[in-house]
Parts: sequence; C-alpha cells; structure tokens
Amino acid sequence: MHYLSTRNKAVKVSAAEAIAMGLARDGGLFVPESLPAISLAELTAMKDMDYRSRAVSVMARFLDDFTPEEITTFAEKAYNERGFDTPAIAPLHKLDEETFFLELWHGPTCAFKDMALQMLPHLLTASLRKTGEEKNVCILVATSGDTGKAALEGFADVERTKILVFYPENGVSEIQQLQMVTQRGENVGVCAVKGNFDDAQTGVKNIFSDEALRDELAKKGWFLSSANSINWGRLLPQIAYYVSAYADLLKLGRIEPGEKINVCVPTGNFGNILAAYYAREMGVPIKKLICASNSNNVLTDFIKTGVYDRNRDFYTTISPSMDILISSNLERLLFMLSGGNDGEVCGYMKDLAETGRYKVSDEMKEKIASVFSAGFCSDEETKKLIGETFRKEDYLIDTHTAVGFNVLKAYREQTGDATPAVIASTASPYKFCDSVLEALGDESGAQGLALIDALHEASGVTPPRPLLELKNKKRRFDLSVEKTGMSAVVSDFLK
Repeated sequence: MHYLSTRNKAVKVSAAEAIAMGLARDGGLFVPESLPAISLAELTAMKDMDYRSRAVSVMARFLDDFTPEEITTFAEKAYNERGFDTPAIAPLHKLDEETFFLELWHGPTCAFKDMALQMLPHLLTASLRKTGEEKNVCILVATSGDTGKAALEGFADVERTKILVFYPENGVSEIQQLQMVTQRGENVGVCAVKGNFDDAQTGVKNIFSDEALRDELAKKGWFLSSANSINWGRLLPQIAYYVSAYADLLKLGRIEPGEKINVCVPTGNFGNILAAYYAREMGVPIKKLICASNSNNVLTDFIKTGVYDRNRDFYTTISPSMDILISSNLERLLFMLSGGNDGEVCGYMKDLAETGRYKVSDEMKEKIASVFSAGFCSDEETKKLIGETFRKEDYLIDTHTAVGFNVLKAYREQTGDATPAVIASTASPYKFCDSVLEALGDESGAQGLALIDALHEASGVTPPRPLLELKNKKRRFDLSVEKTGMSAVVSDFLK
C-alpha cells in the first residue's frame, strides 16, 4: 500500500512515511493509492467483535508496513477503560427506530478527536522507527476547539516529540480553552492566534512549506509533522468507527446484512465525513452522506452548486469546531472523484489560493451529488433542537450534534427518505455548557467552571470526569500572537 500526494501522484511513500511527514512537501495531502475492500461477510462477523478488534481489522488493511501485533498493541493502548468511560468506546444511542447517535465523545477530552488522537501517537512514534528518522518531531496543530486538546492529551510526554497548538483567540468555548491552557506535560505548548481558525490553519500550512524554517529546525534536530486530519494517521482511525457503527446496527438487529443506512456528520474541515465516505467506498452499505454545517455554510453551497467560495462573511457560532471556511480534507475527495487527476486538483487549489474560490467540472458535481446531501442551520435553530430533544427524548446533545440532527430532520422532510440514519455525535454537551444551558432555558448566569455545575443541576446528566477535574488545574499558557508571528513562536518553542 503506497500513499500518493494529491498534488503530485508521482510521489509515492509508505504508510509510515506518510504518517511521519503529515503533509507532502508539495503541500498536497497523502491518500492511499487504492482502498481495500470490506466484504459483507466480514462486516457481519464484526458484530461479535469489540471496538478494538474492529479498529484493528480496518486499520491493518491500510498499514501493511506495520505488523498485526503492532496494530493490536496500539489499539489496546489507545482504546481502554483508563481513557474511555465505556467499554463500548463508541456506543450507539438509539433515539427511535430510524435515528441513532454515534457517541464519539467518551474519551479523555470528551470529543470525537480522541478516537484518532489516542491512536496517532503510537502510529507516529512507530513510524519514526520504521523510517529510520533520527530527528525528533514537533507536532504542529491548528485547532477550532477539539483537536487541540485531544492532540495535547495524546502526545503529552511522548518520547521524541513536542507538540505546539494554535487556537483562534475568542474562537473556542470557555471549556475548550481551559482544557488546552491547563494541559499537563513537559513537551507541550499552546498559543492563541489573533484571528479565526482559517488564519491558524493557513499559518500552520505555511510553516510546513517554509523551506528556510524547515532547514533551521533540521539543524536543531527537529522536523515538523501534523496531528490535524491532514495527517493520514489522524484520518485513518476515524474510518473504523463508521464500520463499527454498521456492525452495531447489525448486532442490535435493526438492519439486515447489506441493508443501507444514511450517515449524517456535522463537519467543518471535512475530515470526519470524508472518513465515512472512505468507509462507504470500502464496502459499508451507506446510501447517503449528509453533510451538516452551521452558518459558515461553505460546504453546503459547494455540494449543492459545485462552487467552493470562501469569500464570504465568517461567523463565530455556538458550534465553534465547525467555524471553518477552508475545508482542507475536501482536497482528498477531489483527488478521488477526479480519478487521481493531480493536475486538476492542483488547478483547484491554485484558484483557491489566488482567488478564494474554484468551480469543479459538471461531471464531478454530479458524482458529489450522487453520494452527498448537505444542509445548514442557525444558532437559534440549534438551541431550539437541543431543548426539544432534551424535553421530548430525555437526551442531552451538544451544539455540533444538534446541527447534525437538525440537518438530518430537514433532509428527511425534503426527501421523504426514512432510511435508518446514524448521526455522528461529536462532543459532550459539557464542552459547550453556556450554549446548552441557554437552550434549556437556564438563566443562572453561571460563568467559567461553575457552568459545569449549572448544567448538571439543569439536566441531571452526570458531567464527564475529565471536565470535572479542570477545577483543580492551574492555567499554564497565556501566549497570544498575530497570525504573522506564528513562525517565530515555533522557532522559539524549539530553540
């Protein structure tokens, strides 16, 4: 199994090399040259496996330079009851006969990013050994809220690594910020960027392509890699939970082998829904992938029109992990749907960089429409649905999950499609206490960590232990820089 750059398919590397590098030197993203198949018989057999075994089965198909024993060991370390509060790891919550929430927030940072970022450090350190890399690695992360804390937790005090996270100042929830700035570990760093997530993400990408900085760091014994979903080692573990969800529906007896389901994913950077697309292309019977956005609805417009245009107002919403206008992982989808046409992909990315927009061919637009549907909703609609779901169903959801549920309901009304659907539930409601409390009609005026107690009192839902433990942690990081100063922060961090 080789991995190609989306911008030059002549570049071929092993899985270990792709994971160690994170991003191709030409700025492209690594993609597998082919997708391994999962047969219906294999899917059916998975209903009797635990989550770790399912994840190993999926990931081993992409990691042929890792032994099955290595991958099994990594999974045992990543997915265990020390880090996750349920043996199911990624359980399905049944709302009704047609609606299931895939709860991806039972890990140490209470967000779906744990599903990959508890695995990535093991994959990355093993990749360094396999590739003979003698330099140490600095993980650079741009986060819209959840990736940062999950990456910090995963890489804290991991040998031969340092990790530096950039987050948009005033662009994450108060709980998300507290999780990051109180992070333990001697090898970690956190910095706010005066701007939005796109500014932070663009800054990180520019640092990766800065040859002078790369040479400077190499002389110090460092090279750069990523824990964002631009890194294949971050994206790969996410495929596993969509495979697992189908196996769980079989186990519940809700579907028969081969029966199709829909999957709805709230997404900003397109990585989470791309993982579901890969699962579909491997053989998981998924009928439609429903892409859910908040008011930053650049993906909704793209899927409906074939025009990607980031030249629009940026909104700071109550679902901040989706406040994104440059969806990096879309590049991987374009590469696959173009039949691996790297020249076509380069053209789109050049247009995006120079004009802020691109338009895909009619053929590609039709291919996208055959698989994807899309919709978006406002903050007010999001809060309304959180309140309704809690009152009617006694089930508490966070702001991002509510965006997904809202868009799914609208899709069903518009199409009449009653296919059983899985909604990716991406975070604990306790990560967005203030907005969820508003949705429940609470007017206590609580602030800071007192929000956790207020939400507990209002809902009766037990807060996750990792968030309760924030009360005993001290703030460690207060650095804030302009977006033009990010390179200097990296240099200073690795001095």
